[in-house]
Amino acid sequence: MTRLPIDDALPQLISALRARGRAVLEAPPGAGKTTKVPLAILDAKLTEGRILMLEPRRLAARTAAERMASTLGEPAGHTVGYRVRGEAKVSRSTRIEVVTEGILTRMLQSDPDLPGVGAVIFDEFHERSLNGDLGLAFCLEVASALRDDLLLLAMSATLDAAPVAALMNAPIVTSEGRSYPVETRWLPAPLPAKARRIDALVDLVVQAEAETRDKDDRAGSGGLLVFLPGEGEIRRAASALERRLPAACQVRPLFGALPFAEQRAAIAPATEGRKVVLATSIAETSLTIEDIRVVVDMGQARRARFDPGAGMSRLVTERVTRAEATQRQGRAGRVSAGVCYRLWAQGEEGALAAYPPAEIEAADLTSLALELALWGAEPQDLPLLTPPPAGSFAEAQLLLQMLGALDTKMRITEHGRALARLPLHPRLAHMFTIAGPESATLAALLADRDPLRGAPVDLALRLEALQDLRRFRDRRPYEVKAPAHQAITAEAKRLKRHRGGHGTAAPNPVDGPAAPLFPAAPSGEPLSPAAMAALAYPDRVAQRRKGDDARFVLSGGKGAVLDNADPLAGASYLVVTDTDGNPREAKIRQAAQITLAEIRGLFGDQIAWQEVCSWSKRDRRVVARKQERFGALVLDDRIWKDVPPDAVAHAMLDGVRDLGLRLSPAAARLATRVELLRAEGRDLPDFSEEGLMAKLEDWLLPMISGMRSDADWKSFDALPALRAVLTWDQTQMLDRDVPGSFVTPLGRKIPIDYDGEIPGIAVRLQEVFGVTRHPTVAGVALKVTLLSPARRPIQITRDLPGFWAGSYADVRKDMRAQYPKHPWPEDPTKAEATLRARPRK
Repeated sequence: MTRLPIDDALPQLISALRARGRAVLEAPPGAGKTTKVPLAILDAKLTEGRILMLEPRRLAARTAAERMASTLGEPAGHTVGYRVRGEAKVSRSTRIEVVTEGILTRMLQSDPDLPGVGAVIFDEFHERSLNGDLGLAFCLEVASALRDDLLLLAMSATLDAAPVAALMNAPIVTSEGRSYPVETRWLPAPLPAKARRIDALVDLVVQAEAETRDKDDRAGSGGLLVFLPGEGEIRRAASALERRLPAACQVRPLFGALPFAEQRAAIAPATEGRKVVLATSIAETSLTIEDIRVVVDMGQARRARFDPGAGMSRLVTERVTRAEATQRQGRAGRVSAGVCYRLWAQGEEGALAAYPPAEIEAADLTSLALELALWGAEPQDLPLLTPPPAGSFAEAQLLLQMLGALDTKMRITEHGRALARLPLHPRLAHMFTIAGPESATLAALLADRDPLRGAPVDLALRLEALQDLRRFRDRRPYEVKAPAHQAITAEAKRLKRHRGGHGTAAPNPVDGPAAPLFPAAPSGEPLSPAAMAALAYPDRVAQRRKGDDARFVLSGGKGAVLDNADPLAGASYLVVTDTDGNPREAKIRQAAQITLAEIRGLFGDQIAWQEVCSWSKRDRRVVARKQERFGALVLDDRIWKDVPPDAVAHAMLDGVRDLGLRLSPAAARLATRVELLRAEGRDLPDFSEEGLMAKLEDWLLPMISGMRSDADWKSFDALPALRAVLTWDQTQMLDRDVPGSFVTPLGRKIPIDYDGEIPGIAVRLQEVFGVTRHPTVAGVALKVTLLSPARRPIQITRDLPGFWAGSYADVRKDMRAQYPKHPWPEDPTKAEATLRARPRK
């Protein structure tokens, strides 16, 4: 084999594996680790067992196996073989087996001690796929408990190796790469927000091809590698570039779903002309593409993220990270000095994340939860490099319970074991297990992208296109996306080879009636596609809301909306299989119409009558109904006539929480008085608004019997209810230290206003004649507003004796002229209080 940079690190790596049985290898793309390391381990005779090497992609697995086999002068399937989904080339003589990551998980679940396997290599571990993380955790546990002879090696192109090495308790071996200098060229300014990125990329590729073309137009110009996020963008760019690039340029797509022969053509050197490879991130590290000297980077990547619209993981488009951009740039410097064009401005690089997140942090965790249940472990029990988010993992377990895969104690059921054996998301595996091979096409459709463009949401149209494409095109005006159609058809054929159910119920979970039940197909009746879809999406059965707009409530409690022009807009019930994921009210993208009879037949064990007494925010009153429910769906609704009073009272409390606290002036004064003393550290209940709302059940519930509406609440006086909370001693303390009123010399009670910073009263001046000490509350002088006989403010004072001795004389002079019939004595401290005017003479 050609000498590669990894050769210098191989002796140290072999020594580490021989001494410790584990290692972490850091080697940049192009160092040769994928093809050299497994053969080096084989040559060193470190193990008598097979060497498994995990690759994150099928193309990388096949390519790596074939290259290693070619160096031995053999075809794949002899000393070196591979196994990927739907294809295997192995034999009894195979010593090195390259597999995709999910295959290792199945091997471990079947035989945890991995009989016949001596070493497991995790290639491209920096991608941090869910299956890669899980496979390493399982292998570490197996090695510590069952197989101390099992060799484990994690290899990475760009990764912070220290945490992985610490997790594995393994040494780090580093290989220096070999690359030529790469000139990087950025856009002069960021793309406008409304610019079409694909059009801008095509322009940049045309520019890059022209600027880097050899003056003599020789093949020595080197190929171009263009990074795009996915197949759709690749096909659109290919169509445009074939019209705009010189005739000598060969445009070669490269993505995972492409037929293997076309993938080979993209990887192989161009025999004539100049090759332009349009690739996804598959070309970042896993593959070596010959003769690339120019890279054009669109700056986007597809990652697996939990898609709430589909209820499963889907690929979403995101900006590349700095690590990914560096890997892509390096592809231009493998064979000579190169150039990298980036479809972003240099100033935008600071906003790029350093590394892509681990898939376990953002993807759907349902399959992970099922695998861990089958393994018999909780996440905290395993050596996972990144633990799964607790909330997402709990949601995944709840879905598995709904599907009958887990019992109430989160233990796997026999049904769950059956789901784990299928190469499908647990939702679809549940459907396939019960509905049987007839659901294979639907399972493949729901697992993939929509094969139609511009069609209504009806799943029946997609199934029609999949069953008879020629007839569909004759009858329907919708565009069929050929790649998606081909991928779904191929997957459906593969699934039909698996043994599914027969349209009957699987056994109930082991805990009996208390455990969640999952649907059963009606005995002897074939399931419609909608009924099959409902098996996969029991939380997405939708009922149309009342009104003109096509708005639906889903059995799981969320809302969804459908375009009013869609043919299914008038349907009473749907099964929603895809939405745009809006958490408030999602837009339906795919659905099937289902009948109420089918819902009852499928989910009879989960449909039950419920007595519902609750507060209606819309009606602003308590509503009591008897409802037949399936989840959040109300299948039948009747008035509940004999509703118990305590149920009404509890519902009314929810109404109070909705409407807010409303206190009469007297009740508000009492609450303020209590809070004044409580602020001094007195032992009194919390009468703040927050405190009263927090304990409605304690003080308000016993007093609201018979209340049912907003109008009732408006007329309710909470003063007796608040007084009832206070003990006799507390009431005495309150009346003594912060009385509710000031008693005038005439014996009248004037309410004390506690709303301001200083408590105060408003009283007619003549009514406090003879008062020589200023009134106080809790040692604080009241703010006294003295009123004229017409009850207009004359003076505000907090020193009544000082007022009598000072400004009273000026007030007396003014008031005698305005109110001559009322007494205005020269010495008010010796006068008798009065509210009467002098009698007429």
